[in-house]
Amino acid sequence: MNYLDSLYWIHERTKFGIKPGVKRMEWMLNHLNNPQLNIRGIHVGGTNGKGSTVAYLRAALVENGYEVGTFTSPFIETFNERISLNGYPISNDEIVELVKRVKPVSEALEQETELGSATEFEIITTMMFLYFGEIHPVDFVIVEAGLGIKNDSTNVFTPILSILTSIGLDHTDILGSTYLDIAKDKGAIIKPNVPVIYAVKNEEALKYIRDLAENQNAKPIELDREIIIVSEDDEFTYRYKDYELETIILDMIGDHQKENASLAITALIELNEENIIELDFNKMIDAIESVCWTGRIEQVKEKPLIIIDGAHNNESVEALVSTIKNYYDLEKMDVLFSAIKGKPVNEMLSKLQNLAGTFYFTEFDFHKALSKQELLESIDADNIEYIDDYVDFINHYDGEGLLITGSLYFISEVKSKVEFNS
Repeated sequence: MNYLDSLYWIHERTKFGIKPGVKRMEWMLNHLNNPQLNIRGIHVGGTNGKGSTVAYLRAALVENGYEVGTFTSPFIETFNERISLNGYPISNDEIVELVKRVKPVSEALEQETELGSATEFEIITTMMFLYFGEIHPVDFVIVEAGLGIKNDSTNVFTPILSILTSIGLDHTDILGSTYLDIAKDKGAIIKPNVPVIYAVKNEEALKYIRDLAENQNAKPIELDREIIIVSEDDEFTYRYKDYELETIILDMIGDHQKENASLAITALIELNEENIIELDFNKMIDAIESVCWTGRIEQVKEKPLIIIDGAHNNESVEALVSTIKNYYDLEKMDVLFSAIKGKPVNEMLSKLQNLAGTFYFTEFDFHKALSKQELLESIDADNIEYIDDYVDFINHYDGEGLLITGSLYFISEVKSKVEFNS
């Protein structure tokens, strides 16, 4: 079995399990001697901000001399980046080796139980736990949750610390239609006696998370209560307990990134106070300031200005529009947009309308991608054009500025097909 065979096998797995829950994960991990029990893990969940928070944490830990594994999704440029070591994707050969180990266990699950087939995400998560729990042990593993927490395949280990980056209305068809519904699902990241750092804005969701942390005897550390951010233009000052870190300037722009970075800084301070790590604060700040995370307000071309962002729900689109208006001297930008089914596309486009000169809709190759007709019916506006060949359109774009957004899966495909030269 070679690398392409391995990827084909992974991608052929079902996307969602017939029965929600972690029983398939537990069965497979048990038959692999429970490698997840061997890791020192930090669990990161939330609607938006997970990937950036993981990147800040990883950079600071690596800069402080630790070996760090990360598990993130979806991939933007290469499949292997899902499982990374010190920020570098594991090798093709390692993917092949992991599939050789996990495939027979997955087949046995199907044949010997009534739990159903393992999903694609369950397979990849199992590979990650096997890699960091047995094949290549590391100092820390930062595990980004997939969809929700309660039934997510990452929810099978006890972390040393949990981070809940945000609660927004996304995946409402699966997680529930209200902030409280989603808080009840994502609140499952809170484990007994494990500190939890969270940034939750909705009052009803916030009350639920506070109460749950208290019931679980989990030390609650809350943004805007314990953690204070004082923002001034590009800079911000971070305050927590007796700590005050001034004049922090991130490479990643936007107030939401200041919040993500602050969650990561708090996690590092907590680990330092518990003597789990020895933290050099200067190295931590240097590393966090220099983090770039692909597909997050990423300027891929200067002339003409082209920005890529994976905003895919109301909250992330709101942050995107606000950040672009604050940081770029442009009244309007053209918007190349595509999205997947199940997203609040009408509302997302309504928010983007405040920025859009012209909307260019297009389709991309993904099983849940919206069709031309669905996109055109999603907003009633005069400034819409449909693009058949988005690669040619991007390559010949010569307007004032172009924002490419709507889905992480869409921007992943764009980055694989278009060579941007600044």
